[in-house]
This record gives sequence, C-alpha cells and structure tokens, in this order.
Amino acid sequence: METPVRNGFAGLRVLSLESRRAAEMAKLITTYGGVPRIAPSMREVPLESNTVAQEFVRGLLAKNFDAVIFLTGVGTRALARVGETVCTREQFTAALQQVAVIARGPKPVAALKEMGVPVTLAVPEPNTWRELLRTLDEHAASLPMPGCRLGVQEYGAPNQELLAGLAERAAQVTRVPVYEWDLPEDTTPLREAVGALARREVDVALFTTSIQVIHLLKIAGEMNIPGDVRDALNNVFVGSIGPVTSEALRSHGITPDFEPSHPKMGFLVNEAAQQSGAALKAKKSRRI
Repeated sequence: METPVRNGFAGLRVLSLESRRAAEMAKLITTYGGVPRIAPSMREVPLESNTVAQEFVRGLLAKNFDAVIFLTGVGTRALARVGETVCTREQFTAALQQVAVIARGPKPVAALKEMGVPVTLAVPEPNTWRELLRTLDEHAASLPMPGCRLGVQEYGAPNQELLAGLAERAAQVTRVPVYEWDLPEDTTPLREAVGALARREVDVALFTTSIQVIHLLKIAGEMNIPGDVRDALNNVFVGSIGPVTSEALRSHGITPDFEPSHPKMGFLVNEAAQQSGAALKAKKSRRI
C-alpha cells in the first residue's frame, strides 16, 4: 500500500458503517485527514439451534459429501464450533481432510489452516462467486461438478448467483447456514447517519460489505427517507471494497465511485483519500 496521504481527505466528512473494526476505521480516516462518522450497521448472530449445520456435520462424518465450499473465515470457525456439538474437533477435522475443500479467499484459508485442514482450491481475488465458479470450471477434470455432493457454508443471506451457477453445473448442493446478520442492538448511530446523509452532512461514504448497504437503506426506509438517502449517496464520493458490495449498491440505485486496488480496508481508505477531493469537485461542477 502507498504511503499515507496525511491530508488526503482535507477535512472531508467520511461515513463508515463498520461494526467489528469500527475503532480501526475511525483511526484510519483520521490519519488520512478525514472527519470520521462511524455508524455500526450490523452484528453477527449465531443461529441458536443450528440443526441444519449439525445435520451437515453428521453427513460429513458419514462420508456423504465429496466437497465443501467455505465462503468466510468467521463462518468456517463457527461451523467448527457447531461441529463440536456433534463430535470432537479432531473428528470434524479428519472428516474434512477426506473431501475436496474450496476456500473463497484468504480468510477461510487462514481459518482452515488453523484447523489443520488442507485447501484443495483457493479462489483468487476479488473472491466473488464469479471467481469461485471459474476456479471450479478450471479444475473440472480433477473435481467434476455433475453429481458432486457439495456442502456450501453460507454467510448472511444465501448467494443466489453462486447457487444458480452450481445448479447449472449439476452439483448436488447442500446449503449450510452458520450465522446470519442482523441490525445492531443499538441502531441510534445508524439512524443518525441516515439523517446526516439526508441533510447532506456527509462527503464520503465507505462500504466494506453488501450487508451495510442493505441495513443502511432498511433504516432509511423505516425513517421514510430512502429516496433522500439514495440521492445523497449519488452526490457524495462512494467507495466500495469490491465487486460484491458494488453490485449491492448498484442494485439499490447507487453508483459506486471506485473500488480499491486490493479489497482491504487500508487500501480502501488510502485510495479514497487520494481520489475523493477531485471526484467531488467534478460531481459539483456537473450539478452547476
């Protein structure tokens, strides 16, 4: 990553919807000369009685699967904890070692490495469902999809494009939901951020996951100002961590201004600091 542009934001008001890494994001924005507004937008809620995941683990132990796709690091670790309600960690790990393991990006790779599970296929950046399906196609000789008994560890909402692509390839898919996203218990900061957007008190908005988009607009809808918020976001500088988040923005009528060179938070803030000033001037000139 490039050397920080200390005054890159030059006092611009920067909204972030980070939750778990809120403090880190606020520090980064300040380092790059911005005025942070942090509004946690989500929390991970483990499924209280995850009978589907438990049944998957039993099937894995019974050798009813040929391959498993891991989509997130958090979900990988959560599934391992669910597994411990059915068997020992060693038995769960040993069962995974007997199947093909596909990891969508570095986070599930790291989680699997911690468990001692070798990764058969690692999906390259930007780690979307498109790269995942392309990786499967490129290795069709060694891991054919037709008839493949395939478990898919899900996160948040199901990835319908991925599921459709696997169905097209005739895989026998078992969805394994491990956790879901919900709004934070205290939505006050998020509601205040929605109000600030509607009042045009935000210059830059940074999104690091598609769920942030969904929850922001959900609150805007509850406040009866979704149109105002969409209009505001199309007049500020919007940074998106990567293609999945950009697709979510576009699907809600919001055009992202850029994606960083690498889908990481530090790159997002640094490059937003470098680009936001000129981009906002250009947007303003077009409105005049």
